[in-house]
Amino acid sequence: MELLVSSESPSEQRTHLGMAADAVSAVGKSLLGSEPVFISGEGCDHLLWRLGNNPRVLILGHYDTVWPLGTIERWPFSVDGDKATGPGSFDMKAGLVQAFYAIHALGCPDGVQILVTGDEEIGSPSSRVLIEEVASGVEAVLVLEASLDGALKTSRKGCGMYQLHIQGRASHAGLDPEAGINATLEAAHQILVVDALKDTSMGTSVTSTTLRSGEASNQVPASATLDIDVRAASIAELERVDAALRRLQPMIEGATLKLQGGIDRGPLEQTMASALYMRAREVAGNLGLPPLLEAMAGGTSDGNLTAALGIPTLDGLGAVGAGAHSEGEWVQVSAMPQRAALLAGLVGSLLVSPIDSAGTL
Repeated sequence: MELLVSSESPSEQRTHLGMAADAVSAVGKSLLGSEPVFISGEGCDHLLWRLGNNPRVLILGHYDTVWPLGTIERWPFSVDGDKATGPGSFDMKAGLVQAFYAIHALGCPDGVQILVTGDEEIGSPSSRVLIEEVASGVEAVLVLEASLDGALKTSRKGCGMYQLHIQGRASHAGLDPEAGINATLEAAHQILVVDALKDTSMGTSVTSTTLRSGEASNQVPASATLDIDVRAASIAELERVDAALRRLQPMIEGATLKLQGGIDRGPLEQTMASALYMRAREVAGNLGLPPLLEAMAGGTSDGNLTAALGIPTLDGLGAVGAGAHSEGEWVQVSAMPQRAALLAGLVGSLLVSPIDSAGTL
């Protein structure tokens, strides 16, 4: 774990991603006995281990992190009692370590694939198609994202990402403000309309995030761009908001609107994870581990992509700890062998007795 955490891997630093990928490859090879296939993506490499010729279970993770280059110098990997910390330790390098040990413990059986990507934290732009291709035909996908207070993630919200471009007309703010069409003011009107699309009773959030407008403090701004983040637990809600955003109309005469973006990832709905979760609970009981809990996560993962293909997907099988994307993220060291054992037991159970394509036992 120290080797992986100390190998910094910001999502957009190609050179350091390459060194981090080599570190992941070395750890994997030492435990699996084989080299991964390096698959070149835009800005990074993705690593794929194929064990045998009949892939049935896909273990899915990533090695990139959100932490900027140089973070390791002021916040190095360390262990204090039962806590290990360092940038990317919880999300999700501890999960990778657990997965390699789990498959090693099983004797590296036929039927398992391990895919570790390098761009998940920026939306998987070069790995999305690869993930879908590798997952095609498998019976189950097990995702190494960190747990939620120890709970497995049996559902995740889907998301939509949009940019609303507003065009107005510039004029001098002091000499002739009435001649302009104020794009910032139009953006303010649109923000209120956008906010009204949320539905807290359905768990749907519609959030105006970044707003960029204007070029000079004494000029009526001619253009503005508003970023909009949408999260929902069902595809129907994502589609409702998507349709409403596409119907937006300007409030100020002469202003024009152009919407870009759309639904990025459908939700990981509980039905896609329920049978795998029940199997995991059974495995945990047989191993004498603490009872497993389940939870919904507001964020997305690559598990959303595989669930959208209709493949049973269970998330949150990585580390126990806290603080993903936060200063001081940490991993509970004593839980690591437990989670490795759980993953090994779950994979072994699925290879002996798979669930069917409908996600039932």
